[in-house]
Amino acid sequence: MTVIKINAITVAADSGDELAHRFAARAGAVDGQAGFEGFELLKPVDDRTTWLVVTQWSDEESFQAWVSSPAFSHGHRSEAEREGKPAPAHVGVSSELWSYEVAGGSR
Repeated sequence: MTVIKINAITVAADSGDELAHRFAARAGAVDGQAGFEGFELLKPVDDRTTWLVVTQWSDEESFQAWVSSPAFSHGHRSEAEREGKPAPAHVGVSSELWSYEVAGGSR
């Protein structure tokens, strides 16, 4: 059964574009992971400042294997850090990980 992981990241009102830029810089980094099925970065279209990072996995074990992998650590480093420079300030004010299973729907 597909497992959905949603990282709800709250940013300062003027930091959303930077969050999107940072995700674009590492686009595809998780694509080759076993059990990975998809990714979406959802931008709020109202006054909210919480962005949603939605990933789909074939099972919980695949997600946990990715989180424990060197690829996870590498993928969560900034462009600057990967180039040996100091890390920029965090964009997120807070984040929360939500977990779901698909219980119905259509495609």
